[in-house]
Amino acid sequence: MSKQRTETYQKASDQFVRLWGEMASAWGINKTMAQIHALLYAERDPLNTDMIMKALGVSRGNVNMNLRSLMQWQLIEKVSIEGNRKDFYTAEKDVWNIVAVLIEERQQREIAPIHKSLEECLEMFEREGGIGDDEQKNEEQKLEEQEFKERIENFLEFLIMFDRFTKAMIPYINRKNLGFLKKLVKIAEAHQNLKEAVSGVVGGGKSDGGGSNFGEGGGSNSGEGSGSNSGEVSNSGGDQSA
Repeated sequence: MSKQRTETYQKASDQFVRLWGEMASAWGINKTMAQIHALLYAERDPLNTDMIMKALGVSRGNVNMNLRSLMQWQLIEKVSIEGNRKDFYTAEKDVWNIVAVLIEERQQREIAPIHKSLEECLEMFEREGGIGDDEQKNEEQKLEEQEFKERIENFLEFLIMFDRFTKAMIPYINRKNLGFLKKLVKIAEAHQNLKEAVSGVVGGGKSDGGGSNFGEGGGSNSGEGSGSNSGEVSNSGGDQSA
């Protein structure tokens, strides 16, 4: 940090640290933790506690606490500098690894507790004797309980699938798999484009009443007389999506 910086470098570094601090809540961490990580990420050389305190204007206790948290998250590591007894720190520089860690940490800190709470909600129905077993409940109350239980089950089903999807994808979130991820995105985009195209065709047919294009009166266009043309259009559309 004692080395001379260019004005451009310093401005960009300052803005990056501010931005990362503002994004802290989105990543599920506090502002100081995010700023320390951003500072270490922006610096080529490792920094010690005093350097971080001076750069960010925060207390030693605050810096030390957040350095420990960042090490627990495996976003930074402690390194030794020959001839210097102080501890120095450097950040993980691979953005793919950083994002994978943040996703995994948020999964453990936020999704898992929600999952557990929803399961506890469902257990309440079982502990109380099950849906509709209480003779004092009227039909409307039984129905209300059943519908609410189903909504919780749907929510839980989504979280389970989301958890499986995240765990399956995290190992692929790295630069080595960039080609695979691009192909995966293309498949998803092609599928979405196809859905929109089909929806547009069906919607257009309905708005026209289906007479001249798809109904009885549309035989000359979409029926036996235009089978080869329809096939050609469908194939060319498929080539473009691929």
